[in-house]
Amino acid sequence: MSERLIFNCTWGKESPERATLPFVAANVAATAGLDATVVCTVDAVWLGTKGGADGVESKGLPALTALMEEFRQNGGKVWLCGACTKPRGITEDQLAPGVTIVGAATIVEAIAKGATPVAFA
Repeated sequence: MSERLIFNCTWGKESPERATLPFVAANVAATAGLDATVVCTVDAVWLGTKGGADGVESKGLPALTALMEEFRQNGGKVWLCGACTKPRGITEDQLAPGVTIVGAATIVEAIAKGATPVAFA
């Protein structure tokens, strides 16, 4: 198994459980010392904006705002898909701390260099 994992998150506030689960798994990886990144695509890109994860909670799971902060403190990275942020008008100045907008080339390069992609449907 690669020591670098990329977790894909496609869901936002409309589905709190689906929005939270990639961050739960990624945080487990980061806590274990693995290089973990969550790539937010489609409507999940809103989660990476200031206040974007506020109120996202699902019974039995941690509140997403706290989970994302813990993930970052554990060394995890949050990337937002540039092709997804652009049509939604999301710019760098709207991002939560530690969140980065990246292009597809960055994601493809990481996988080509051995990162294991993990998808949550």
